[in-house]
Amino acid sequence: MGGLAPGAPVMNILLIDTCGATGSIALCDTELKPAMVGRASLPGRTASERLVGAIKDLTTGTTVGLHSLDAVAVVRGPGSFTGVRVGLSAAKGLCDALGLPLVAISRLAVLSHLAGAPAGVRVCAVFDAGRGEYYFGEYLDGICLREALLTRDELIGAVPARSVAAGSAKPPVVVACEPSVAQAVAELAPQLVAEPVAEDALPLALRRIEAGDFDDAATIDANYLRRTDAEIFAKPTSAAVSGVARPRPETPTQ
Repeated sequence: MGGLAPGAPVMNILLIDTCGATGSIALCDTELKPAMVGRASLPGRTASERLVGAIKDLTTGTTVGLHSLDAVAVVRGPGSFTGVRVGLSAAKGLCDALGLPLVAISRLAVLSHLAGAPAGVRVCAVFDAGRGEYYFGEYLDGICLREALLTRDELIGAVPARSVAAGSAKPPVVVACEPSVAQAVAELAPQLVAEPVAEDALPLALRRIEAGDFDDAATIDANYLRRTDAEIFAKPTSAAVSGVARPRPETPTQ
C-alpha cells in the first residue's frame, strides 16, 4: 500500500473531515512552515455534492497536485452518518485509484488532541450524539483507552470513576466543541474548543504515517460508535435502543 516506509518523510498529504455540520478538506506540504498550502469548507452538509469537486479544485489551484500526493488522511467519525460515509468513501476511492496509503483517524482523537493536555493527563473528549446520548473518548498521551456511546448519566459517572480507578493524581481534562455539550456536563468543568476541521488531524496523521501505521482502504470501516448487542439487551431502555438498532441518519453534531 503506497511507497512510504516507517519514518520516511512525507511531503504532500490530503486531509478530509466531513463528520460535522461543516465539512472541510486541507492540503499540506510538510516541508513548509506552516505546512498548510490550501483548505476548503463544505458548509451546510453539502459534502455529498461538493467533496469530489472541492478536492479537484484544491489540487489544481495549489502547488500540491492530485498526482503529487503521498498519503490521504480521513476523519472517519463519529458524527453525521452521511458525512462520515461520504468522506471515508472518497478517501478510499482516491487511495485505490492513486495507489496511496490511507490513515483513518477517530474524530474523538482529533478533539482530544485539541485540548493540549500535558503528558500523563487523561483527556475525555465529548460530542453530542443526539437523543440524549454522547460520543465519548478517553485518551492518554494520544493512546485511545476507550470510545463509547453514553447517556449523560453514564458520561458523568465515567469521567471521575475511571480517573480514580487508574490511581491518577491529576484530574482528567474534559474537552468539547459544542456549547450545548459543555453546558450539559458543566460539573465536569469542560474545556470548550473550536469544532475540529480537517487540518487539525495533521499531527495525528503524521504520527501514524511516520510509524508506517496505515489502514487497509479495502476493509477500513466508519467509526459510527453504536452500542454493542450486550449493552442493548442488558439495558433495554428506549434511550439505549434508539441509537443502536441502525445507524442514525444525520446525527446532530453542532
